Amino acid sequence: MRLHILGIGGTFMAGVALLARDLGHDVSGSDAGVYPPMSTQLEAQGIRLMEGYEAAHLDNAKPDLVVIGNALSRGNPLVEAVLDRGLRYTSGAQWVAENVLHGRWVLAVAGTHGKTSTASMVAWILEHAGLHPGFLIGGVPENFGVSARLGHEPFFVIEADEYDTAFFDKRSKFVHYRPRTAILNNLEFDHADIFPDLDSIARQFHHFVRTVPHSGLLVVNARDDRLSEVLGMGCWTPVEHFGADDGWTAEARNAEASRFQVLFRGQNQGEVAWNLLGAHNVANALAAIAAARHAGVPVKTALAAIGKFRNVKRRLEVRGTARGVTVYDDFAHHPTAIAATLGALRARVGNARILAVLELRSNTMRMGVHRDTLGGALALADRVLLLRPVDLNWNLDRVTGALTGRGRAYSTVEEIIDALAAEARPEDQVLIMSNGGFGNIHARLLERLRT
Repeated sequence: MRLHILGIGGTFMAGVALLARDLGHDVSGSDAGVYPPMSTQLEAQGIRLMEGYEAAHLDNAKPDLVVIGNALSRGNPLVEAVLDRGLRYTSGAQWVAENVLHGRWVLAVAGTHGKTSTASMVAWILEHAGLHPGFLIGGVPENFGVSARLGHEPFFVIEADEYDTAFFDKRSKFVHYRPRTAILNNLEFDHADIFPDLDSIARQFHHFVRTVPHSGLLVVNARDDRLSEVLGMGCWTPVEHFGADDGWTAEARNAEASRFQVLFRGQNQGEVAWNLLGAHNVANALAAIAAARHAGVPVKTALAAIGKFRNVKRRLEVRGTARGVTVYDDFAHHPTAIAATLGALRARVGNARILAVLELRSNTMRMGVHRDTLGGALALADRVLLLRPVDLNWNLDRVTGALTGRGRAYSTVEEIIDALAAEARPEDQVLIMSNGGFGNIHARLLERLRT
């Protein structure tokens, strides 16, 4: 079958493309402004990408089925052409549910933060145990080098996103997945472009909980009150907590949490030493260990696997060093994630200067939902450089003012590179945060510093 994927450069849809290709389909796709790591992954896998959304792409692809990503809306030329021509179409989540997940033991990871890292950990633990799971993750785990694969039955790990499914299906994507093992990491307000308030997101999380069978397991963050409220709406599945003494806990052995002891119901299970940083990643690891245990992986095996886990691209990833300045790439785009990333880096580098660079790219950021908490989230940085979106309708002084002279907004990526090149000195840590390509700022800054 010939499949053409609209929005193929997205983290989820690129994974759908890999799965479809592995199933033997002829896969192509359309997208605009695709950037690494998904652009390079698609190229490496030999999947044909057509730039833009011209209706003529359908003439070139001649698809039997069009898979439409949730970034595509009515008015898009390709969407309109699909509808006008009466072509068969579906969403990415529904295609995965019907063609990949049916009949498999699905381990799904939901939450506002940590989905990609935690799902990657679960997949790696199962891999280390010799189970060769399938997976679909919204990033590229370094242990695997790809964001998706079919793997061997029965296990399949999937990042369970609460974002809507498609322009024609406004349910959250994760209600399609019907997991046997489900992780609920945390719940905060996000995606303000589609959810009016936190209660509406909580309702979708409860719809997700309703799909987990009685014979399954919910692995839930005990420290998140909103998740407790979600379970209070109704829960028909056994629950195992992390972050509480009646479940999984951890004791960090150093400030950066690169060594920690794992306990289950107060009993020592062993120690982990790894390359990741921060208490948030330790919590992710506890959830992953619990989920893998439900799938039959002994805890000792899981701990050994976690010690060899190599994280995901764009999660505090070192992109290079020039003139003694280290440049990082991180996906953080919500105040909670930004604060956690800065806290982890601060624990690692001590008193070294951190120059934080943030692109306010997400719809929620541009709408100003986080304008009163963003400054506090950036407090651990010595300098903060913000890229001001052209369509921003609120004043960034709300953020820079909270930083007491340490923050400044810029209109272009070029201006930020100029400022960093002039100010950065040896041993500085430049932390660049965005959920987009950010104008290839990482490579351009490193090149500038080397000249």
